[in-house]
Amino acid sequence: MPDPFVRPDVRTFLDFLNNLPGPRGHEVGPAEARLMMLKSRHVADAPTGELAVIRDLSCPGPAGEIGLRHYDARESRPAGPLFLFFHGGGFVLGDLDTHEPFCAEMARLLDMPVVAVDYRLAPEHPWPAGPEDCIAAARWIAGSPEALGREVAGLVLSGDSAGGNLAIVTALALRDEPAAAPVLAQWPIYPAADPAKGYPSFEDFGEGYLLTRDGMRWFDDCYRADPADWRHSPLVKSQMGMPPTLVITASLDPIRDQGRAYAAACVDAGVDTVYLEARGNIHGFINLRKAVPSSEGDIARCVEMLKLMLKDVQR
Repeated sequence: MPDPFVRPDVRTFLDFLNNLPGPRGHEVGPAEARLMMLKSRHVADAPTGELAVIRDLSCPGPAGEIGLRHYDARESRPAGPLFLFFHGGGFVLGDLDTHEPFCAEMARLLDMPVVAVDYRLAPEHPWPAGPEDCIAAARWIAGSPEALGREVAGLVLSGDSAGGNLAIVTALALRDEPAAAPVLAQWPIYPAADPAKGYPSFEDFGEGYLLTRDGMRWFDDCYRADPADWRHSPLVKSQMGMPPTLVITASLDPIRDQGRAYAAACVDAGVDTVYLEARGNIHGFINLRKAVPSSEGDIARCVEMLKLMLKDVQR
């Protein structure tokens, strides 16, 4: 493959990252890898900033309470849509804290309440614990107006990487068995949308671009999913009837081609679909706004497109 285009700020960050001493996350075990991811937030991501509301909630789940965090730029607001977010981290890493800056930014930019879901992680809780929690949380949020002090008129489902997979899986579940409020749109961000199938980008960008082949194989070993089940590989199921869909990938991402394939499947199924690619950027860019400042532009482009999609849906 010819040398791909790499943005200058991405090149600087990758040079720094690839020259760090010490073991990688997949070499130290889940607990230490989770701590490494959390610490990296304070080096690479923008600060959370000020918001009128940041508070922890919980909802009932299939194996106990599911942690949630509610973000809002306003103390109160009338009925309207809610942005429900599922964090990335290979189904093994990540939590409410690792993705807090992005969720807070979405609350500001979209002027919409945001709720993040702290679903169970592998290997302690292998598949299908994660999707079960996400689906349960979406149903509860849609039908529990008293929890947020307002009626939820519709859900916008989003997540990055593994969270993008969970957003798609949750949207499929709510398509087939609707919740108390409709799913207005979904925004999978560089999603692991077809993890059961091999794609060229896995080999082309599997080393030296933050997310690695070895790391992804470790995630798979921890998650222990059934590759034939739609709750892990949503492309085994028809996408017909899915909500308006915005997909963004990063051109230097080993799972880039999964996102491309998912967008194509939505188009083939007649779903109102917008596909964007962050050219010259890498996996994880929504959490790299300090380290890779150009990521702000990629996020802003998505937000503007999502606003247009929601305006059409809510006419």
